[in-house]
Amino acid sequence: MSPRNILTTATLVAAFIFILYLTQQSSTHPAAIENVHEVSGVVISVDNSEIIRSGAGSVGYQKATVVLSDSRWKGEKVDAANLLNGQLEMDEVYAPGDKILLAIQIQDDKITSARAINTYRQNWELALFAVFAVALVLYARFIGVKALCSFVAALAALWYFYIPNLLEGVSPLPLSLAVLTLLSMVIIFTVAGVTRHGIAAFLGTVCGLAATLVLTLYFGDKLDLAGMTTPFSTLLLVQGAYHLNFQHIFYAAVLLGASGAAMDIAMDVSASMNEIKSKRPDIGTRELIESGFTIGRQVIGTMATTLLLAYSGGYLTMLMVFVSQGTSASRIVNMKLVAAEIFRVLIGSIGLLMVAPATAVIAGVLLNTELGRKRSPSLQSAVSEQESSS
Repeated sequence: MSPRNILTTATLVAAFIFILYLTQQSSTHPAAIENVHEVSGVVISVDNSEIIRSGAGSVGYQKATVVLSDSRWKGEKVDAANLLNGQLEMDEVYAPGDKILLAIQIQDDKITSARAINTYRQNWELALFAVFAVALVLYARFIGVKALCSFVAALAALWYFYIPNLLEGVSPLPLSLAVLTLLSMVIIFTVAGVTRHGIAAFLGTVCGLAATLVLTLYFGDKLDLAGMTTPFSTLLLVQGAYHLNFQHIFYAAVLLGASGAAMDIAMDVSASMNEIKSKRPDIGTRELIESGFTIGRQVIGTMATTLLLAYSGGYLTMLMVFVSQGTSASRIVNMKLVAAEIFRVLIGSIGLLMVAPATAVIAGVLLNTELGRKRSPSLQSAVSEQESSS
């Protein structure tokens, strides 16, 4: 790709992120606690005398003496309270030498109180992301760079626009459909460019999302899924989010989860068909579509199982509990939490089944449309000879 196209792609992604940031800044959000700052520090000593241990869990609080390692208070010692609620998935008990994240309250430029939040992990998370980015660029080269740009754009759209609008009570389903359509456009066109196979992948993804939405609304009502099965829904209610439609937020989560795989399949089918067309420029529309269907069947054959394994991995311990207790299959599939995950897997899989043939048909038509297609003289001659011989 030419330097001009590289600059254009980078400019479009940067402008997209900036617009989303301005939108987020102009909207109404809960104000942060005044005079509270988040800083990192290293634990030098702990006092565990107020911890009450019960089995594997702990309740009470831990007092940790911490030396701050950043901000203008670097080097200062503070006593931070670490509150423990007996929740193993949330609580952390610290030891000397641990680097942690703290919330400190400032009064007259002095630290008046401090509270431990979590172990400080973001540096290693950034290192892991760097490994991912380097591996992606080394293998995919410039396409990998464009994929990273689309990744950042998607993250910005979700964080700065989608989630804030959900919190403000915007109707989840129309919002989700609009955001996912926009994201599909940005991601696919950033990677594939505004090409025939890129347009086919985008239109195929939109068809799949529309089918997924219809199925979600119909079967979600039949299964009587209220939406409180999603993580942290109860915590949102405790914080006063009574105005939110949790059922439709759950439906939106189903759409969001299926959208990535839908884009993947649509791009696989359209890119493969584009490659076939480039190698066989004389191929007819019907034959090209049939090739797209064959490619789609191969991709779908593994993708549905991939979704099952991905969702099962997230609930592995729950499945272990069922097996250890000898819970009956009938009882398992009728549980609200399990029914919600079955709903996710099957709706997502059916949506993917819609994406592949829709993309194949659209790509077959677009790739064989002669309007605007430019051919070299040698290629045109080869096609003419092939048509004459047939």
